[in-house]
Amino acid sequence: MQLQDILYSQGFGTRRVCAGLIQQGLVQVYPSEPASATVCTESNAEFVAEGLRFRVQGVDWPYQEKAYLMLNKPAATECSQKPSTYPSIYTLLPSPLRLRPQKGAVQGVQAVGRLDQDTTGLLLLTDDGKFIHRMSSPRHHVPKVYEVTVKHPLSDAQVAKLLAGVVLDDDPKPVRAAACEAVSEYHLRLTLTEGKYHQVKRMVAAVSNRVEALQRSQIGGLCLPDDLAPGQWCWLSSSDLARIAA
Repeated sequence: MQLQDILYSQGFGTRRVCAGLIQQGLVQVYPSEPASATVCTESNAEFVAEGLRFRVQGVDWPYQEKAYLMLNKPAATECSQKPSTYPSIYTLLPSPLRLRPQKGAVQGVQAVGRLDQDTTGLLLLTDDGKFIHRMSSPRHHVPKVYEVTVKHPLSDAQVAKLLAGVVLDDDPKPVRAAACEAVSEYHLRLTLTEGKYHQVKRMVAAVSNRVEALQRSQIGGLCLPDDLAPGQWCWLSSSDLARIAA
């Protein structure tokens, strides 16, 4: 695969822009260790894309046929390309991730589902449409774990009601938590396998309590790392993706 096509596929601009970056000596390639990086000024130089790492204007990048990443979403951000009140989560990502082409058009990575503007924690993003569809399908009940800070002290009765099922105002069918644990007096750990609008907040309200803070800490078997600060992102490995479905 030509180097200019590799850069184009990873979101570094049009093929002409990518060729210009290479010809200006701004691209280094290292199939193995970063220390072995060499400047390549031939835009049509051929490389095996799979496993290739390169450096563009001093920033290291791995070749990814499809991008899968995790963002620790901070509060006061919106999961929208066109936010109404707060900054978009997409402003937290470097431009190549926002400019990755799909079927000839610039689309970039997309959030897999959404978190409310005041909800924090684990958010998946990808440019793999099939993955987004699979994760969004009602038939694909991937458990999601939420750390809930509540306003009033938790009781055993509230936990029991959440496990037994509560009725929300838009559906007469009870909604149940897959798991529910009072970690402390004001900390509830809630596991859900479906995603209704403001579901956690509405379920907690249905047992006469109120959500004061909400963080998603886990999707499937994939947990939010302790060392991933709010606003930071990281690539997901194949083993990470396997944990999501585990």
